[in-house]
Formats: sequence, structure tokens, C-alpha cells
Amino acid sequence: MRPVTAVSLRKLFPTASFVGCVDWRVTEAYDRSSEVQSGALFAALPGTLEHGADHLPQAILQGARCLLVDQAIAHCALPQCIVRDVRTAFGQLSHALYRNPTRELRLAGVTGTNGKTTTTYMIRSILTAAGHPTGLSGTIEVDHGSQTVPARLTTPGARELAYWASGLPHAGRRHAAMEVSSHALDQCRLAGTQLDTAVVTNLTQDHLDYHGDMAEYHRAKSRIFDHLKPTGVAILNADDPGAMSFQNAARRASHLITFGLRQPAMLQGLIRDTTREGTTFEVHDRETGQCTSLRTPLIGPHNVSNALAAIAACRSIGIELAAMAPGLAALSHVPGRMQRIDTGEPFTVWVDYAHTDDGLQRAIAAVRPLIAGQLTLVFGAGGDRDSSKRPRMGLAAAAADRVIITSDNPRSECPAAIARDILAGWPPDQPAPAVILDRKEAIFAAISAAQPGDGVLVAGKGHETYQQIGTEKRPFCDCQTCYQAMEQRHATGNVPAPHTLPLWFTALSSERERRSVPS
Repeated sequence: MRPVTAVSLRKLFPTASFVGCVDWRVTEAYDRSSEVQSGALFAALPGTLEHGADHLPQAILQGARCLLVDQAIAHCALPQCIVRDVRTAFGQLSHALYRNPTRELRLAGVTGTNGKTTTTYMIRSILTAAGHPTGLSGTIEVDHGSQTVPARLTTPGARELAYWASGLPHAGRRHAAMEVSSHALDQCRLAGTQLDTAVVTNLTQDHLDYHGDMAEYHRAKSRIFDHLKPTGVAILNADDPGAMSFQNAARRASHLITFGLRQPAMLQGLIRDTTREGTTFEVHDRETGQCTSLRTPLIGPHNVSNALAAIAACRSIGIELAAMAPGLAALSHVPGRMQRIDTGEPFTVWVDYAHTDDGLQRAIAAVRPLIAGQLTLVFGAGGDRDSSKRPRMGLAAAAADRVIITSDNPRSECPAAIARDILAGWPPDQPAPAVILDRKEAIFAAISAAQPGDGVLVAGKGHETYQQIGTEKRPFCDCQTCYQAMEQRHATGNVPAPHTLPLWFTALSSERERRSVPS
């Protein structure tokens, strides 16, 4: 049983108003009515579609005995604590109940449009190999130290976050790395969380379906610096103009570290060699004068950039550059992030989570030098998400030799309509890409057509083990599907005609006609 303390709402929120009491001592607090336990506080949080107060009857039925609200609820007999910002207050209360666990934890928060997952995995690997077992919370998993569970959100809610942080010391973890999403920052899920390090990997267009425009997206991301401890360190990518646009916001940090491959930075990286088995690079610390050669099994300049971000985070807590080598080398792959699917075929297949134009550009640039033949890209775009990025993704995809547009997670949207949005950005002077809306068929088509020396890049879903069509989440895994396609090819002895023959495009063109995209 993790230690939980009784918290006086009056003491925690001295400017709050109270209805039905002059104070209330809380030992449990929830923001989901279905999870409320008898005697607990229920926090009615505002949402984008509904307000938590709409679920008050269920919370009362579950046994709620006190409310945390942003305005008094009439005709309610329960004691109410009224605060101006109930989301922030709930986060602060959640952490207070667990004795503010991040005060003593060495916690690195990583935000950015791309690279969050890989950077946090690298931080965990470096620190653990250096003798500092490290917890992790992110898009793929939540590592509690004693157990690892699949993640529900990139950044958990305030209560779950406080619970995770409080358990790490009991599992021998005094260090942790977490992904910080723009949604979480905007929704104040980090309220009560104190960071030692705030990393911004990059900032490019995404999530405008939620934020509305880039200014609001930037504003949400900048909130990560609000959570730095007084001794906290800010880390920015000098190569990315979006990341460097946070320099003013980062001034509240006690120290700023920049990293980069192309632009001058405090931690300067230089790629020396890259193969399908990994990348060797040098790091020059301009502040200390140290220079070290390091290797990561991951490929691509963007992953060296992620490594530099992780190195900067570990450097900020006193880890020497040379001591980081074992941890970097030990991280063989990050699930669904430029993950190589290897069955001994004479061509190479990668699965990646790239789901923005910037992500596609980086993924294509990473694999291009590693293949002697042609690159086939299979990708789509998510439904009910930022539709304005779809034409940009189409333009970015044109850098591949051959492209198959398919479904990602269409959700409530028509897959053909999503494909049409992507095609709107396709360069008119290039041959049209194939469209195979069935994702399994698209992956099988790409792999069955691969020649020796070719590369196949399946992008968009990465580690995900489902495909959401409508409201249904159907089992689907890009990695598993790639293995199945390669096994079938091997079993049937299917070796396609050489590139000099147009059979591949003929087959895909006929498939496109059969699954024509309505105009």
C-alpha cells in the first residue's frame, strides 16, 4: 500500500470558497465518476464536449462525499470546494495525497511533435546502464519499476501520474523519464508535477484539430517550463526553429542546454558512420571540452538528434559522456520506431510511427542511404484528427520511389475521403501513387513487389496493435503483418519481375481502379 496522506482542502487551497463546510480532509480523489470510491472526493473537470458535473449523479451513487468544482452546484447536499481552475487544483491535490513524489524524484519531461518516445527510451537506457534504474511513462508503456503496463495515453491523468511517481522509489527507481503531450499540458495534467529537466525535441504542425492553430499549439507546449523545479534545466534542439522558438519561455530554467547536428550548439553532434545496424557519431561538449564517440543501434539523423536530447538530459544530472555509451548501445530498438523487420530477405523492411509530414521526411531520409534499390512507402492518415496536414503528408511521401496510400485509423471518417485529402498534396508532375485502402493488402503488395536491395517503409501506426474503424478497435499490428507478408512471400517463392518491367505499377494501378477513390 503506497503512503497516502490526509489533505486539508482549506490548507491546500487557501483562496477557495466552501459550500456546506469550512474545510474537508481528503484521503482519496477521482476525476472519473465510474472510479469513485466510497468516501472519496469527486473533481468535476471541464471537458471539450461535456463537463464532469454532468456525471455527478453517478459519482454520488458510487459514494462521493465531497466535490471539487469551479462553480457551486445548486441543490447538491455534498460539501463543495470551489476553485478558479479545477484542473490545476485536482493535479495539485492528487500529488499532495501522495506526498508530492516528484519533489524527490529526478524527473525528465520530454515534449515535441516527434521524438518523444525514442528520447525517453534512450534516457531510461542510459541511466539504467549507468547504475540508476529509471522509470518511464509514455505513449507505449508505463514502467512502474515493479511492472510495466501498456499506456492508455501519452501522458496520463494527474491522479495516475502521481500514483506512478509515488511508486517508483519503492521499486528502487529514483530517476524517471516521461513523455509530455501538448494535450496534457493544455489540460493541466502535469499540475503538481515538478521536473528536473524539460526537453523540446522539435515543433512542427500537428494536432491542429485540437489546438486550432500553431500559436495555440506553441502556447500549450511552452507550459512544460512552468513545471521546472527552481534548479531545473531546459533543453532545446538548435537544429529545429520550432524548438528554438521556446528560448524566451525557457528563461525560467536555471540553465539552458542546446544540442544539434547542423547548427552551433552546446552539445554538438557529428555523424561518422551509418549502416542498417546503427549509427556512430561524435559528441562535443562545448562547455566542458569533452569529446566522445558513441554508437546507437538506431538509424537516421533524427535518431542521432534524439540521442543528443537524451544525452543532454542525462548530462544535466551529472552523467559523464563516456558513461552514456553502454546505455545507448544497449537500446537495440524502440517498438514501432524505425523498427527493422528482419527475416533474412534480400531487402529491408522498417515499421515507423511517422504520422506527420515532418516525420515522413525524416523517416525517408533515414532509410534512403541504406538501400541500393528503390524505396516503397506505405502510409495513411488518421481520421478525426488534423486534416490540414494530409496534403503536406502527400507531398512529403513523394520523396519515396513508390508509394501506396492506405488506411491508418480512419475512425468515423471515410477512408477514401482521407486518401483523397492526401492526394491533394501530391506533386502533379509525378506519377500518381497507388491507393489500396485495405492496410493488410497494401503491406502485402509492397513486400511482395520488393526486389533485392530494395526497402519498404510502413509508416503511421508504429507500435499500435489495433486499427480503429468507426468506434471499433480491431486487432492489427504493422510489424506482425510485415512478418506475415514476408513469410507468405518466402513460402510461395514469390519473386516479382525486375524493376525494368512495369508489372508492379500495373498491378497496383488495377488495384487502384478496383478501389477507386470517389471524387
